[in-house]
Amino acid sequence: MTLLPRHSQIVDLVQAQGPQTIEALAERCGVTLQTVRRDVQRLADAGLLARFHGGVRLPGSTTENIAYRQRQGMRSQAKTAIARAIAARVPDGCSLILNIGTTIEAVARELRHHRGLRVITNNLHVAAQLSTNPDCEVIVAGGQVRPADQAIVGEATVDFMRQFRVDIGLIGISGIEADGTLRDYDYREVRVARSIIGQSREVWLAADHSKFNRPAMVELARIDAVDVLFTDAPPPPPFDDLMAQGDVECVVAAAPPP
Repeated sequence: MTLLPRHSQIVDLVQAQGPQTIEALAERCGVTLQTVRRDVQRLADAGLLARFHGGVRLPGSTTENIAYRQRQGMRSQAKTAIARAIAARVPDGCSLILNIGTTIEAVARELRHHRGLRVITNNLHVAAQLSTNPDCEVIVAGGQVRPADQAIVGEATVDFMRQFRVDIGLIGISGIEADGTLRDYDYREVRVARSIIGQSREVWLAADHSKFNRPAMVELARIDAVDVLFTDAPPPPPFDDLMAQGDVECVVAAAPPP
């Protein structure tokens, strides 16, 4: 489905605050109950939310992420803003590891005109984007291809990443909990991300505002393992304090022009 801004707002509210009633959503979005009922039915049909009597909740638990195709259409403006902010900080002639996620794929699109990059990735979508740049060397990790999103994961991927030492390791994440824990859903993906952190001189994290206070099952690291966090809105408490304590730079990306 094509998400309207209101649809993304509804999903964000449920992700950030938990189950919501139809009445509460109507009030927050400034629309009628009938409009919200139509919206949540469309979101439920698309698998983004699950309905219960009088309200909606997230469709899964801490063990399952939203499907890749659905994530592709969510918060596209935020992803573009974050991607442009990251690309503006990436110097020509540097080495990077780019991992998994739709925001990371947006970054790859913004890097297509950089010069002299050497990019290692376990994301076939990223490899396809950057391979169109003749002035960019792309190295694709070995391992098992995950059919849902064309990510490459597994022990072979971890071993592959350990061969390199790069200037910037750019990772995505599914959730950042209030204690500063970075979390994701697939332990195989987490193991690869840990190896990327270990092989990078600087670690950059791309996470839109919906990732704050979002639970997931597998712990990746603490937020102080990150050097720079790129997001699209000022992080809510207590994340600002956690980043200050961990000496994490926070870059809030400006929304792209219409």
